[in-house]
Amino acid sequence: MTRERIDLHGQDEFAPSAAARGNISARAIDLESDEEVQFLRTAKRVPVRRGPLAKKTANRVKLAFKISVAAALAGCTLWGVCAYGAHSERFLINSSDNIEISGVRNASFAQVMDVARDHVLGRNIFYVSLDDRRAKLEALPWVESAAVMRLLPNHLAITITERTPVAFVQIGSKINLIDANGVVLGTPATRQTRYSFPVIHGITETQPLSSRAEVMKLYNRLMTDLDADGYTKQVSEVDLADPKDVRATVSDNGGMVVLHLGDSDFGDRFKLYATHIAEWRRDNPRIQSVDLRWEGQIVVNPDTEKSGDRAIGSPPQPAKIARSGGPGSSGDRDKPPSPRIDASVHPSKKKAATKARGNAKNQKPRAKGQKPAARS
Repeated sequence: MTRERIDLHGQDEFAPSAAARGNISARAIDLESDEEVQFLRTAKRVPVRRGPLAKKTANRVKLAFKISVAAALAGCTLWGVCAYGAHSERFLINSSDNIEISGVRNASFAQVMDVARDHVLGRNIFYVSLDDRRAKLEALPWVESAAVMRLLPNHLAITITERTPVAFVQIGSKINLIDANGVVLGTPATRQTRYSFPVIHGITETQPLSSRAEVMKLYNRLMTDLDADGYTKQVSEVDLADPKDVRATVSDNGGMVVLHLGDSDFGDRFKLYATHIAEWRRDNPRIQSVDLRWEGQIVVNPDTEKSGDRAIGSPPQPAKIARSGGPGSSGDRDKPPSPRIDASVHPSKKKAATKARGNAKNQKPRAKGQKPAARS
């Protein structure tokens, strides 16, 4: 009896009731439903239009409007600045003090300033054409190039690069400086710089610049070849009238000599002259010119003029031919068409001696004690 009570009591105490079992089943179902819900996709949302334009189109319209407003503000600002710069007296070039010039050494500073301020004074700096100023400045003989800049508010800065003279040139009765391109520069405006160059002959006043440039190329090549051995200091004059026969007047202790150098091999031919001039002068103490153009032979001409002021372009009379090759050599083929004349007797002396001999033959013998008649 006692055992049955105990069993009943234990069964009543630990066995769940039907209602409890129902609640547990409901909670299990709810948990399973929650786990399933976590892995389910949400339903697709339906877009709702809130304005007359799509969102992307509206953003584009807003961006275009902002850009338009910014451009309008920039345009108004630029217009205001331009109007201020065009009409403000602050940007006027009032005097020559507003023009700064540098780089002028040999050119006339006054001439450069006159060109720089022509049609510039009293004008707005923004209306001054820099290209026009540069072109007019470069038209000056001494100016090779010019750089023109604006310095706000009202200044012009001009930098001049001058031409470099390489020789003197005699045109007519005037002697001027000339550069390597054949531009006649005139004389320097100041006497601070002194030049020591040869004097070029053979360039005329009416000769175009392109022709003078070709002549100066020949002169530049001549001086380059001679400068390699240090012979340029001996050259005092250069005649470029005949491009095939460049004539250089050189001076040394023995006097002045005209060298016919042809149109090539200037350095080698001048070196031949410098090596043998002492030997030639032993035979002819006074030499007027030396022709070095011919291959294998040298034509030596004595100085037959007493004054020694012969023009550089006048052709000398050949007097002696010194051969460096034997008969049949290349020098015989290139022999100049000049006759051989004995250098020991001057042609004028030969004529005088011939005339004297003729007079002696025609003269009657005078009587003993008769005085000779006076010569008129």
